[in-house]
Amino acid sequence: MGIGVTEQKPIFNHTDNVEAWLSHFNTAIEVSPNNSGECKKNLEQLFLEESYWKDALALTWCLETYCGASLIAEKLQHTTAENSIGQLELDKNATPPSIVNRAGKDVIEAFLTFNTSVARCRGILRLSPDNGEPAGLRAWTFFTAIDALVGFEEKTYRNRPTGESYSRDFQGPNWLDKRIAAAGYTDREPDVLVVGGGQAGLSIAARLTQLGVDTLIVDRNKRVGDNWRNRYHALTLHNQLHVNHLPYMPFPPTWPTYIPKDMLALWFESYAAAMELNFWCDMDVTSASFDDKQQRWLVELSTADGTQRKISPRHMVMATGVSGIPNLPDIEGLSSFAGPKIHSSQYKDGDDWSGKRAIVIGCGNSGHDIAQDLHSSGASVTMIQRNPSLVVNIEPSAQFPYKLYDEGRSNDECDFITTSMPTPLVKQAHRHFTKAAQSADKTLLEGLKNIGFKLDFGDDDTGWQFKYLTRGGGYYFNVGCSNLLVDGKIDLVQFGQIDHFTQSGMTMSDGKKIEADIIILATGYKPQEVLVKKIFGDDVATRVGPIWGFGEGFELRNMYCQTGQPGLWFIAGSFAQCRINSKYLALQIKAVEEGILPPHKPTNNS
Repeated sequence: MGIGVTEQKPIFNHTDNVEAWLSHFNTAIEVSPNNSGECKKNLEQLFLEESYWKDALALTWCLETYCGASLIAEKLQHTTAENSIGQLELDKNATPPSIVNRAGKDVIEAFLTFNTSVARCRGILRLSPDNGEPAGLRAWTFFTAIDALVGFEEKTYRNRPTGESYSRDFQGPNWLDKRIAAAGYTDREPDVLVVGGGQAGLSIAARLTQLGVDTLIVDRNKRVGDNWRNRYHALTLHNQLHVNHLPYMPFPPTWPTYIPKDMLALWFESYAAAMELNFWCDMDVTSASFDDKQQRWLVELSTADGTQRKISPRHMVMATGVSGIPNLPDIEGLSSFAGPKIHSSQYKDGDDWSGKRAIVIGCGNSGHDIAQDLHSSGASVTMIQRNPSLVVNIEPSAQFPYKLYDEGRSNDECDFITTSMPTPLVKQAHRHFTKAAQSADKTLLEGLKNIGFKLDFGDDDTGWQFKYLTRGGGYYFNVGCSNLLVDGKIDLVQFGQIDHFTQSGMTMSDGKKIEADIIILATGYKPQEVLVKKIFGDDVATRVGPIWGFGEGFELRNMYCQTGQPGLWFIAGSFAQCRINSKYLALQIKAVEEGILPPHKPTNNS
């Protein structure tokens, strides 16, 4: 998520200001437990009244945000003592303290390091004057995050395997032999079963593998990468390459800014092989039940030809994406249409419909892209709008939230800054981006209004990204279809203008008939709860509760954290979300495996 443009400005003594704050913080948390009141008082004085502390597992073992100086002080008083937190220090390997603008506010931003009894941690501190007094710098935001479990570090860089075993015994199995045996699971059970092999599944499996957690991915597709390869012919990613890397293996610098789907699919195959991931294709989960006594799952798998297998992992990670089961709405009278009716997930390309007539129901990214593809193939296209949609030009407007990644910082630092911002302030930043996009796209938006296209800009004008985070869609990055609509090259019809569907198309309320040879339903997908209920049953679905969206809290519900069902985890989202949050999810699972974290601690399910 975007958080605002960094404008580094010179300021005297900014490092001194940060170190003075850290000194006061370190002194405050050293107070004896018998003087907890004094500790809380001293901590509270370090934070603005309206301030935020966001923790990613470092002190709470949760993904949690606290608001207000009093509550923050109270929570920090307990958690710093419980975790034997060490001294907070400036991170000498990160960008030095500097003045930046975050969510419209100029602050001193500083990167921190510290340790707890079980982990190495990082943080970000943002200081702001109190009531405009330069001498009264207090914390506006405070972010603490786990970086590594002590004694269980990732097998990377200096900790990488030597590979010596592969060249010492010429009669023994080589690397490939061992990889084939490992992926077969003939003599053991995986610790973790990951369901889904897209960016979410690959990211979490790679993280777990580097932590030494035996992990198996299963995917219903016949080939790694098919979840992208099998989408419609013209698809490319709608955000730029630099925010879409997977963990450990960034895309080559020669790659295009907007990655084509087939290029990405091939990368997924290469990634799975290079990261030594155990991956079963053409495998579907038919059922799963949890044995409370054994603390293991009994999972039944099946292939398209009916082959079955049972496995018993301790953990299951659902990586099936925000978009799971296609949503096929019960549209009155649509069954009257005699031609093919397909969901957007089944659409491939428009070549077969050249010279034909098509109706596309839905105005999200898929609906617009499919309509444009059909038009480019020579079809006559009518788009039906059921609900207001958000439209931004793919450049520059859709890229405004990612400006941070254009500033020359490392991707790791950009990811960390992005993660550090609490949701209320991210919303504030996105209101700014939305306003800037409306200005930049003024001509296009006015043209759409003139043809009767119904626009919206998200709840409270928070823009497309929060539409994605709350409902998984409802927006379009314009790569030309909006212009075709404005120019009348693709027709627009409001759903309320339809009187009824017919065998050959539809009749409008004014009597006009619109003929069609095919109807495409770009109507989105059902929420993840539907798939959970299908696989795990009603009881588990009830224990877990809603998935995705924010509910009453600041964090995505049941995402990247422990849920109400022991051993069941969820990961989904954009490449950036999966890259960032796979680390925190993997560390939680590793902590459970090593007895550091209790196996059941439900959070974020409100």
